[in-house]
Amino acid sequence: MLQRQLFVVAICMGLALVAAYARAAERLLSRIAFGSCCKQDKPQPIWNAIVAAQPDLFLMLGDNIYGDTQDMQVLRAKYAQLGNQPGFLKLKATCPILATWDDHDYGANDAGVEFPRKRESQQVFLDFFGAAPNDPRRTGQEGVYSAQVFGPPGRRVQIILLDGRYFRSPLKTGTRSAEPGEGFRGRYIPNSEPGTTMLGEAQWTWLERQLSVEADVRLIGSGVQVVADQHGSETWGNFPQERERLFRTIRDVGAQGVVFLSGDRHLAELCRLPPGGKNVVGYPLFDVTSSSLNEPSGNFTRAKTRFANEVNPWRVGLTYFDTNFGMVTIDWSEADPVLRLQIHDEQGETVIQQRTTLSVLHTAP
Repeated sequence: MLQRQLFVVAICMGLALVAAYARAAERLLSRIAFGSCCKQDKPQPIWNAIVAAQPDLFLMLGDNIYGDTQDMQVLRAKYAQLGNQPGFLKLKATCPILATWDDHDYGANDAGVEFPRKRESQQVFLDFFGAAPNDPRRTGQEGVYSAQVFGPPGRRVQIILLDGRYFRSPLKTGTRSAEPGEGFRGRYIPNSEPGTTMLGEAQWTWLERQLSVEADVRLIGSGVQVVADQHGSETWGNFPQERERLFRTIRDVGAQGVVFLSGDRHLAELCRLPPGGKNVVGYPLFDVTSSSLNEPSGNFTRAKTRFANEVNPWRVGLTYFDTNFGMVTIDWSEADPVLRLQIHDEQGETVIQQRTTLSVLHTAP
């Protein structure tokens, strides 16, 4: 009798999952919000502005809590603090939430492949974000990377969330050469040693397959910045051969409409890497960085001064140092759909924006 009941439950869950994917395929995304870096034990008033912005989807790009522990009971308790925040509960009732992690919710500051409790931490992450029992991340996949496509043909948005922690090789520290007054540089230098990786081979294979899926807009979420590569804090630029591989993969697969979304920095900025040189993709690569949801660098005068003088030749416009969230809006009504890449403040006002069209994010025929 018990086995029959369990069988019925499993069938129902499977049907529910099929229905959920069917709804996702039909859901047209026009407003995708995102953010990172949330102190679970501090007030989070920004959720009110995010809910008021009426997103179709919200992406959590890492440091969703500050776990920093190898004790899974402590980690669960910290997730519970986030889960009990009234504003976060409102958001869950407003729209679906998809997530990846960064170092602090992974388990330790700047941690990578060496973190000893990553398997256990992955299960806690999946429990909190409600991953289904048959989710690949529960049934054998190492790492929390995931992808999903929304919308009808001709207006499809693919969300790809990378895991830059589970397999990432150790960082390399050192001093970057810089002329006086050139700008602040952090403690990490490029690591080009053979065998170093950001994603690991299994995730690279998966990513190439995902980039081959039919989609019009592809939003690739990364815990750390992709385009900014000179500031010496955590970035894809710490592993230049992996950054080059990412761009080559996008080019070789022929993936169009790619925009990067990132977090981590406790500041917000928008970067644009023009085609040519390091960018072999064939069209401009934008990276919209949103951080923090409730612990911005603007709260700390010394940090704000440091970041204001940070090296980033790819930055478009100014850096924003206060609490913020990101938004990508897509106007599908235009013959050439219009994308607005935005940063919003705690009141929901737009403080950074880059307008582009979908045709700009395509290689020339």
